[in-house]
Amino acid sequence: MTTSMREQMHTGAGFIAALDQSGGSTPKALRLYGIAEDSYHGEPEMFDLIHQMRTRIITSPVFNGSRVIGAILFDMTMERTIEGMGSAEYLWQVKQIVPFLKVDNGLAEQVDGVQLMKPIPELGDRLTRANGHGVFGTKMRSVISQASPTGIAAVVAQQFQIGAEILAAGLVPIIEPEVDIHSPDKERSEELLRTEILRHLEGLTGDEQIMLKLTIPTVANFYAQLISHPRVLRVVALSGGYSREQANALLAQNNGLIASFSRALTEGLSAQQSPAEFDATLDATIQGIYDASIT
Repeated sequence: MTTSMREQMHTGAGFIAALDQSGGSTPKALRLYGIAEDSYHGEPEMFDLIHQMRTRIITSPVFNGSRVIGAILFDMTMERTIEGMGSAEYLWQVKQIVPFLKVDNGLAEQVDGVQLMKPIPELGDRLTRANGHGVFGTKMRSVISQASPTGIAAVVAQQFQIGAEILAAGLVPIIEPEVDIHSPDKERSEELLRTEILRHLEGLTGDEQIMLKLTIPTVANFYAQLISHPRVLRVVALSGGYSREQANALLAQNNGLIASFSRALTEGLSAQQSPAEFDATLDATIQGIYDASIT
């Protein structure tokens, strides 16, 4: 981690690309990219194909730190290479894009209206390797489906507990308690979530700072207090199942909130596109998300 990485994350104009689809979400990502499930066999081939897709995005001339200030990688991507360099090293040294690592192992079954993260016994090893690759921070996701005070308290407590281990390893955690956009009481869930996050932020000490990745709130600028909080380096938004057009429109209403889109970033990209078509599509996508992020 460098001072210039931290500065870019804190004040840089642009957004974070979420390129961290894991085993469960990769078949869908490939299908949307124009690669059918019957065209590859087994996980090794699947992960080779998704790495080719990510490499094509990252090496595109339109994908650089002038609009994309950070990118979140899957563990296997971090351990692979792009043009002969480690993926994380390539992002920062060639593209001036700050690298992050997804560290969670997915979601547990829903209990009390929420899904906590599954245990992460490999966390220490992942953090050691992330440091070795020059990664700046991490990301981990939970999901809130109902406005359950005890459930939401448990989600935030788990996120900050694991976040403390990440901070101790010298990395900046992106804490992601996603509120389901289809939740019948989404607005109430966001009220409970904000209260819990503010309470836990008071427990940080020294110069500790975290980042937050949140669902775009029902009420515009509802997270302004978190965005301006001295313990929060940056607040980013997930697309959460909205189309890119919807996500951009909603994001633009929230001052200081920037995108960290996954599916919305790759929407419209296809394995069948020529290099010129691919770069033009990606360029337009990046510009749209960038414009929505700098409001």
